[in-house]
Amino acid sequence: MITGLFFIYGLFFGSFFMALADRWSQEQSIIKPRSHCENCNHPLAFYEMIPVISYIFLRGKCRNCHKHISIVYPIIELLTGGLFAISYVLYGFSSNLIIMLALSSLLVIVYVSDFKYLVILDIPLIITAVIIFSTVLWAEGLTSALWHLLSGIIIFLVMLLIKIVGDKRFKRESLGGGDVKLSFLFGLTLNFYLGIVVLVVASLLTYPLAIYYVCKKNDAEIPFGPFLMTGLVIVYVYQTPLINLLQTLIF
Repeated sequence: MITGLFFIYGLFFGSFFMALADRWSQEQSIIKPRSHCENCNHPLAFYEMIPVISYIFLRGKCRNCHKHISIVYPIIELLTGGLFAISYVLYGFSSNLIIMLALSSLLVIVYVSDFKYLVILDIPLIITAVIIFSTVLWAEGLTSALWHLLSGIIIFLVMLLIKIVGDKRFKRESLGGGDVKLSFLFGLTLNFYLGIVVLVVASLLTYPLAIYYVCKKNDAEIPFGPFLMTGLVIVYVYQTPLINLLQTLIF
């Protein structure tokens, strides 16, 4: 029952995150105007905003102008619901649950903002960082929290150096500023070594898309943020076996 409740909460949060990422990426208020159809500006009634159910009930169309509504909306809602439910199944009521929910929320926001607008929003990043640092401070103490903070700063500086060298080497932007800021969370959430593992995992996840772009001779910018966040969540979930593996390889 509790898992189901987390799933339902996730559905509603997913709907909110979608609206937040859309509006903030376009520098719009999340309060005004109220939710509406992007085609005809028809204000949505409460029964038109029930996650997933409203989409099915309306058959994926606006009730007023009958224009198709993007299927991305229910997909994002279901993704968030699934992530919230999995977070509870994995960690129960614990400090790890708080961190996992924060990471899952940011992952969804970054998916929408970076894939759709090639933007990684600062405010969600800052809020996530504060939540994670506060949780580590509460659960593990000041010394551990400061080590996490230091790891985040080091990873950030490594990514910044990569960006500076890459920009000079390729005579264009090699990494987005949002990607560099996002890397701070790797060390803050995990540690320096696992932060490097996140970069490796994210690069491997991006590789097929990069190959596709090369084959198509597409010079468009690849959104790296969603892959970085996916890599962070994967490494966070599997951090214990990864730590054991790293200790075996290093020592």
